Formats: sequence, C-alpha cells, structure tokens
Amino acid sequence: MATAAEIRHSYRHPAMAERMRVARSRGALSGLLLVLLGLWGGLVPFIGPYFGYAYTPDSAWTYTMGRLWLEILPAVAVVIGGLLLLLSTQRAFALAGAVLALAGGAWFVVGPSLSQLWHGGTSAAGMPSSTSTLGSVAEQIGFFYGLGAVILIFAGVALGRMSLVGLRDLRAIDENRRAADELAAMRAEPEPRTVVVHDVPEGRTDDGARLDRPAVHEERGATDDGVDDTAATAGERADDEPPIGQHHRPE
Repeated sequence: MATAAEIRHSYRHPAMAERMRVARSRGALSGLLLVLLGLWGGLVPFIGPYFGYAYTPDSAWTYTMGRLWLEILPAVAVVIGGLLLLLSTQRAFALAGAVLALAGGAWFVVGPSLSQLWHGGTSAAGMPSSTSTLGSVAEQIGFFYGLGAVILIFAGVALGRMSLVGLRDLRAIDENRRAADELAAMRAEPEPRTVVVHDVPEGRTDDGARLDRPAVHEERGATDDGVDDTAATAGERADDEPPIGQHHRPE
C-alpha cells in the first residue's frame, strides 16, 4: 500500500468526480443522531403531555400553527438532512443534508423568540406547562434551545467532515485507480490459443494395404484479427484430404 506522502504527492489534485464521491460511513454517525434528534423535536410536543412534559396547550396530539412553524417544520428539515448524511455517497448531497440540518437546528434556537414578531409580542410556541422552575427550564431546553444547540453541533461536525478531502479519501481514490488499471490490463491481454490433438483412425487402401495416418494437431483460438479460425481450419482439412480407402494406386 502506498504511503501517505506518496498518496499526497500523486493525488494532490484528484479529479472533480473523484472528489465528489465519499464513503457512506463518513456521515453515518452524525446522520443517525440527527435523525433521532429530529424525530424527538417533531414528536415531543404531541407525546410529551403523556409524561407531564409539555408546552401549552398541554394536551397530547394537539395541533397548532405555532407547533407547525416552530417544531414540525424544523424537525422535518433535520430528519431529511440526517438521512442525506446517512445514506448518500455523493459529497454534494451530504453537504446539502448538513446545511439543511443546520438550518433546522438554528430555527429551533431562534424560532420561539422570532415568533413574537408575528404573534402579538408573545411566543407562538406557548409556555412551559410545568409549575416548577426546574421543570420549566427542562422543558425549554428539551423542546427548543438545548435541542437546537445539540443539532447545530452534530450538523456542524458533519459539514466540516464533508467539506474536506481527507487522507482516507485519497487512499480510496488510489485504490480505485489501481483496481481500474488492473482490470483494463486484464481485458487487454489476448486470448490464449489451445492445441487440440485428434487421433485419426487408420484405414486401408483399395488393394488392402494398411494406411497409417499421423495425429493431427489443430490450433484453436482467436486469430490476430479476432476471428475464431477453428471452424475454418476443420473445413479446409475436410476439403483437402480424400476419403479413407479412395487413394490412387501407384502406376
């Protein structure tokens, strides 16, 4: 295997198509975590009231426009971004997924405050339903601010990893090029010719004399122009040789 210095020297500027390919494992962990965080952000306002963990209105499966704009839509963006990171082998799609997850995480953080601009000075997200200070803080962190911050961290890490062509990517390019060269060399090798020995049975002439025939060596395989000469050789031999027992007698 080539050393790191050799790979950097040989593939300092890989082709664009090679740079755009990325191993699926590169964004697998970040993508999976983002999908889970997005699902949490989109489902907790509907199932949280079962556990006493909710924003007003604190009833399960209650839909409001505030929940649509501040929780459902950013959660969908984070889930889609995580799936792109998890499944894509193209760097462009993975980068788009990271950016989409970043946007969703940022909206979880700033959305409740910005919603006051169109909701009459109060947050469209509602108010924490807990009556205790600790419970209220936990709900704000779990629904919006802490959730958005964690999403930003994982999406930012994924964006950085996808933006760089690392040493592992260069090694993968090197291995793919070597494999392609070996395959091209194998296809360029000519097909080997085989020699088939036919045992020709002995015969007799018209006067009863025994006629011995030597074994016939026949070469099979493709000629220089790529045409199989096996059938042609057999046909020429059949035309040139007289049948057994029909040779002319010496005068």
